[in-house]
Formats: sequence, structure tokens, C-alpha cells
Amino acid sequence: MSITFEDQTQTQTPVRALPAVALRWRAGWRVLRSVQPGLLLAWLVIATVAAWALVPGAFTGYNPVQGSSGQHLLAPGASHLLGTDGLGRDLYARVVHGAVHSLSGAFLAVTVGLVLGTSIGVVAGSVGGRVEDLLMRIVDVLLAVPSLLLSLSIIIILGFGTLNAALAVGVASVAAFARLVRSEVVRVRRAEYVEAAFGSGGRFRSVLWRHVLPNSMTSVVAMAALQFGTAILSISTLGFLGYGAPPPTPEWGLLIAEGRNYISTAWWLTTVPGLVVVAVVLSANRISVALSKGRR
Repeated sequence: MSITFEDQTQTQTPVRALPAVALRWRAGWRVLRSVQPGLLLAWLVIATVAAWALVPGAFTGYNPVQGSSGQHLLAPGASHLLGTDGLGRDLYARVVHGAVHSLSGAFLAVTVGLVLGTSIGVVAGSVGGRVEDLLMRIVDVLLAVPSLLLSLSIIIILGFGTLNAALAVGVASVAAFARLVRSEVVRVRRAEYVEAAFGSGGRFRSVLWRHVLPNSMTSVVAMAALQFGTAILSISTLGFLGYGAPPPTPEWGLLIAEGRNYISTAWWLTTVPGLVVVAVVLSANRISVALSKGRR
């Protein structure tokens, strides 16, 4: 009795490689899924407002400072997207053209606070000793004064206007940047690679520029994004109080101040600029949180 063994061949279905286009779409979809909707919306708001400031004429054809006869206090509609004010000026055009004043003022304020605060913090954190004690006591005094009160005091000395308001807000933010930078510099100086750089014969300036500063700026960048929103809010507050840009400049805080007299009959004059300020500030805060956590 003979037993015959037959070879059974198993046919395997070949695995086809995905096309390059499909791989790109899959990688792009993973990137989109990793980006949080709130953060994406925040970047969209900042990008839109920045485009308003750079090319306002691409978004509206109305003159922001000249009104039209018979167009007073019109409600939002097809002809005027956000309505008109008491002088017949298009509110949407004034909001769009006002972005350049608010954003440029906030950028200048953040730059002043970042440069001066970083310089003070780096000197205090790297030199130490009596120099650090003196500088940080000055910072403590500045922090003890409310930022709005300090800004008002500075702008009274300098005079009114968007530029002086931005400088005042920037000086008021120096103390916050200085304290943060000083703490980051002290933390990084104690790291092993910094000690190794000093031990290998590295000069103080070289080690400070190549190792300490680059590794201390992560939190400072997040702080700058947060301060950008705070600066917009502070400049708008000064403009609302009459210490900012003079009329008829379409600055956001001034728009809110001009519309408060019509709050019962033309609510859009104060609501729309106020919502724009709130949206920009919240977006800057959201981006700051993402930067501090190292997320995209």
C-alpha cells in the first residue's frame, strides 16, 4: 500500500504598493488630524487681520474716514456689510483699515518689551551678584505698579498718539520679559553642556551666545505671543480712554469709544470692533499656549 503525497501550492495575493499620490494624501491627512481645530482657527484669525493691515484695499473699497450723505447709521446689509456710523462711514472699512494701527502698535510694544526685557534678564542671569540684585529690584518695582497705570503715566509724559501709546505699553511689559528671561538663563546656565562648554575653555560671550540664549528663548517666544494679544488689548484700552490715536483715525479702541453714544440705536458700532479685539486677543493667547507646549 503506497501513500502518495501531493504538493499543495498556496497562491498568495501580491501586496500592491500604494501610489505616491495616495501616500502624500495619507501623510497630509495625518498632519491635518494632528493640528487642533482651535489652533487652526487662531492662526486663521491672525492671518486675516495681518492681511487687513498689509493690503486693506484688497478687502474693501470704501474710504474709512469719509462718509456718504444719507448713509447715516445704516444697519448691516448688502451695501454695507457691517453697517455705517453716525457720519455715514462704512464700519467694515474702518475696522479693516484700523488693523494697521492696532497691529503695528502691538508689534512695536512687544518689540520694545522683548528687547529691553531680554537685555535686562540676560545681564541679571549671567552676571549675577550685586548687578543681578539691583536689576531685579528695579523689576520688582515695575511689577508692583499696575501695567495700565504705568502706561498712563508714561503716555502722559510722552504725549498722546498711537506711537507713544505703543511705547508706553512696551515699557510696561519690560519687567515681565526681564523676569522670565532671567529665570531661563539661570536654568540653562546650570545645565551640564554649558558647564562643559566653560570647562573646555569657552569664552563667556561665546557660550552665552551659542548655548545659553538659544536654549532660553522657547518660553520667551511663547511669552511674546501672549504679550502681543495683551498689547492689542492695552492699546485699544488707551484708545478708548482717548490717549491713543486722535479722530478720525480708525483705531479699534477709538471705534468702540465713538460707538458707545449709539449703543441703544446702533449696537454694531461697538459690538463689531469689540468682537474683533476679543477674537485677536484670544487667538494670540491660543497660539501662545501651543508654543509653550511645543505643539503645532
